[in-house]
Amino acid sequence: MFDSGFGGLTVARAVIDLLPAEDLVYIGDTARYPYGPRRLDEVRQFSVKLGRSLVHDHDAKLVVVACNTATAAALDLLRSELDVPVVGVIDAGVRAVVTASRNGHVGVIGTVGTIGSGAYQRAVADRHADVKLTCAACPGFVEFVERGETASDQVAVLAERLLAPVIDADVDALLLGCTHYPFLARTISDVVGRDVVLVSSADETAFQVRAMLHGSDAAAPPGQIGRHRFCSSGDTARFRELGRHLLGPELDDVEAWA
Repeated sequence: MFDSGFGGLTVARAVIDLLPAEDLVYIGDTARYPYGPRRLDEVRQFSVKLGRSLVHDHDAKLVVVACNTATAAALDLLRSELDVPVVGVIDAGVRAVVTASRNGHVGVIGTVGTIGSGAYQRAVADRHADVKLTCAACPGFVEFVERGETASDQVAVLAERLLAPVIDADVDALLLGCTHYPFLARTISDVVGRDVVLVSSADETAFQVRAMLHGSDAAAPPGQIGRHRFCSSGDTARFRELGRHLLGPELDDVEAWA
């Protein structure tokens, strides 16, 4: 799997826990993060290079785009460019948040690039679900997570301002439409209220990967202990330091990815 930085580690954590026998290679493109403010054509170029590297350099049998912005910009392109299945983080999350809603008012928060792409709006429309969707871009959230500031007063103040639209819309289910956002789940829940169900696209993506591999020839043998490799295009020492804090002890060594 790949992500612009550290956020996709939430997907990695979910996959490791759900599929302990599977080998995992994770590339964090930290030299060019965040993807959210970038042009979509740039994100497409980066995504194709990362996807090709996973398949050709690491022999990946399935690629997970563990980044909402990259999924919105490049999922269809990657599926046409790569000769292995490609899973994004948008469809699984939408399916879960629609199911979780009781009053039919659902919300999605994400980066400026993801929300501006209309990918979540299209995904909800494609399901023909009888729900009212409210989307809100949350610039700044990713940067707080990347700095390891997930519970500061500053991020709480920012959350109160950025989450006002979903609160006003009376949503009862909120999709965290960026893989960084689960690290801010406590702050987000405090702001929107504990009655609002928070849905993680990371967990739902892991469930989708399991469903795709279950019973297939590509699945790892039961009882095997999966190997985990982590790569970064930026500062590998910082990736290891912050990554271990966010993911856990599985992130023991970080390789440089050019």
